Order: sequence, then structure tokens, then C-alpha cells
Amino acid sequence: MTNASNTHWDPQAARAAGALYLAIAVCGGFSIGYVPMQIVATDAAASSANLLANTGLFKLGVLADSAVIVFELAITAILYHMFRHVGPKMATVALISRAGMITVMGINILLWVMPYILLTRDSGWDTAQQHALVQMFFDARATGVFVWQLFFGVHLLALGWLIVKSDVAPHLLGRGLFIGAFGYLIQGVVELTFTDIALLDYSIIGLLVIVTISEISFGLWLLIRGGRTSSQLTPATA
Repeated sequence: MTNASNTHWDPQAARAAGALYLAIAVCGGFSIGYVPMQIVATDAAASSANLLANTGLFKLGVLADSAVIVFELAITAILYHMFRHVGPKMATVALISRAGMITVMGINILLWVMPYILLTRDSGWDTAQQHALVQMFFDARATGVFVWQLFFGVHLLALGWLIVKSDVAPHLLGRGLFIGAFGYLIQGVVELTFTDIALLDYSIIGLLVIVTISEISFGLWLLIRGGRTSSQLTPATA
């Protein structure tokens, strides 16, 4: 008799999840990391000028953000069905927390496009007011990233626990996700409470390195292996 958690594991779904992980990493790295660095400055007038000078890049960033939302919805459903038989309650926690993250991401897209609307339509605001509002929306969007990190941190705690408890994925990856999740959680709290402690900053960097490596490794493992391990052939214990 094969282990119950293995009988509900779909290798095709696992590969799809792996592909989605990598797609999210690429699109998210572009839209959250690269594009804002090219547009958002510390000076409001400079941010507005950068946006108007890079509208093509800005729109590509919005497209990438939208793709991330779609990919996140898909991977959230897939991961739930992959792990719900390992731990139904924890799988539900992972599902709800990642759904909360997606909701905040959707709000962030709205905040991100508002500066473009302000600068390309006749709003009745004078130039200084427009620039101030543009910077405010950019800052709000940046803060929103730390909000969704809190939800994502909870998701990774639950997913890491599920991987460790399962017998179809390397436990090392689960431990990496679980430990590294605290990087997102601590950074979110630190940034949202405007805390400045050097030791926490170094701890966050270390934890984020761990979780990044673990996430990419998990995605690659799912894509290449499809969740097939020798344990799938082991009999279930009483």
C-alpha cells in the first residue's frame, strides 16, 4: 500500500507549479526590482520626469505585475491541491495567506498606475501638487510590498511545514522556506514600524538569502523532478 500523500501527488501539477515559480521570479524581479529603480527617485519632480521619459518600460512593468497576479492565482490553487492531504489545516493557512498577498499585490498595481494617470490627464492640479501626489503613490506602493511580505511570510511558514511533513519533496527545501520566511516577516515589521536596528538588517539579509535560494531550488526541483521520489514506492506506515 503506497503512502496516502503520494497517491494524491500529481507530477504534472508539480511541474506546472515549478514553471510558475520561475515565471514569477522573472516577472516579479523585473516589475518589483528593476522597473522602480529606473523610475522612482528621492525627488518628486525627478520621479515624474523619469516616468514620462520611460513610459514604455513603465507599461512593461505593469504587464509583468499583471502576469504575476495571474501566475500567483494559479500556483496558489496548485500548491493547495498538492499538499492538502499532507495537512488540511496548514494547507488552508498557506492558501489564505497567499491569497491575502495577491490581494495586496492587486492594490499595489492600482497605486503604481495612478502616477501615470495623474501625469497624462488633465487633473486640474498644479505641477508641484502633481509631483507630490506622484511621489506619494510611488511611496505607498513601495510600502505595500512590505505589507504583502507579511502574508507571504506566513504562507512560507505553512508551506515549509507541509514540505517537511510530506515524503515527496526534499525536507531541506522545506526547512529553508520555513526558516527564511522569518526574513520576510521581520523585514515587513521593521519597515512598517520604521525601526532601524543594524543587527536586524543583517539578520534579514541572511534570512532572505536562505529563502531565495530555497524558493528557486524548490521551483527547479518541481519543474525537473515533478515530485517523483523513491519514497513514492515505499509502503505506508501504520
